Parts: sequence; structure tokens; C-alpha cells
Amino acid sequence: QLQASGGGLVQTGGSLRLSCGASGRTFSHYAMGWFRQAPGKEREFVAVIDWSDQTAYVDSVKGRFTVSRDNAKNFMYLQMNNLKPEDTAVYYCAAALGLRLPTVSSDYDYWGQGTLVTVSS
Repeated sequence: QLQASGGGLVQTGGSLRLSCGASGRTFSHYAMGWFRQAPGKEREFVAVIDWSDQTAYVDSVKGRFTVSRDNAKNFMYLQMNNLKPEDTAVYYCAAALGLRLPTVSSDYDYWGQGTLVTVSS
């Protein structure tokens, strides 16, 4: 029900925009989040946006990444600027019902498949 896309290979300092499309239900009342998992590391929280467009970010992406949503289209986005090699990971989108700004993966009810982001140095 969630489909992430937009990953790819980019050089350090470049930009990418990830998209997460939802189907099968309306996610306008869900908090929508992005997580990432780098090789050999645990999945980590990246960003979240709630139904009132409040947002939260992990410190390492603040000022570089922006999460947004278009409820009319049932889409969420992650604009990633000034990318660094340490941003290389598989990025996942997820949806959580009834929570404001969840940052823990176990709080999420639905997950999309990942999209790979590779930042070359």
C-alpha cells in the first residue's frame, strides 16, 4: 500500500527527491515517516510529517532534508539536498495511525519497499 521511489546515484552535494505513494486507503490522518538503513547498520529514523504538517528530523539531516505531503494525491516526499556519502542507504516510507510525530519504527503500521540512495564521494 506504500510505494517508495526516486532513489539513485548522486555525487556529494547533489540532490534527490524521494516519493512515497499510497494506495488502498487514505493516509491523510496518518503520520508519515521516512527511515533509512545503511549496509551493516540498523534502520534509523530520518523524518516524519503528521496530519497537521508538523515535522521532525534526525539531527544529521536538519537543514538539508525537507519532508512534505500532498494529501489530495496521497503522496509524501523527501527532498534531500547537499547529500553526503553517509546518507547512502535504503530509504523506506511508513505510515502510523494515531500518533503525532513518531520516531520509532515499531510505532508504524504500514511500510513501503525501500528505494536505494547512493551518494558517491
